[in-house]
Amino acid sequence: MVDIDFKKIKLVLTDIDGVWTNAKFYYTKDGFFQKAYSTYDGMAVSLLKKQQIETVIITSENCMTVKARAEKLDIKHLYLGEQNKLERAHELCEMFDLKFENLAYIGDDLNDLKLLEKVGFSCMPPNSPILNIFTPHYITKRAGGDGAFREFADIILSNK
Repeated sequence: MVDIDFKKIKLVLTDIDGVWTNAKFYYTKDGFFQKAYSTYDGMAVSLLKKQQIETVIITSENCMTVKARAEKLDIKHLYLGEQNKLERAHELCEMFDLKFENLAYIGDDLNDLKLLEKVGFSCMPPNSPILNIFTPHYITKRAGGDGAFREFADIILSNK
């Protein structure tokens, strides 16, 4: 892992599919779909909050399961159907009076790339299909849907 000043990290941003989930959708015959979330990732949100670090979800999906998960975890900043994650991060920097060096982001696919390149601490799970074109500061040992976000949070918290 590259030398990171984790004391500068003030806000954690996260994608969902492929990070908090295994990137699979489970459809019923009625067209309803489900996703599975790791409880480890939910605990990570709580651990970050205890250190005054908010978690922000930025996902290109517009899915009610993500909204329900965010509500359960009391995540106040949720952006569904986000097509320009980098622009949203600019807005968040203004909102929280931060710089990109103060942001940590975990994502896993092409729509995350521009943001991963800009943040102070970038992270991807090992099952990401874009590891061949971008190397983040840290690659989790846990796969998406299996506690990758928790590992990401633990790295931040243990190095602050």
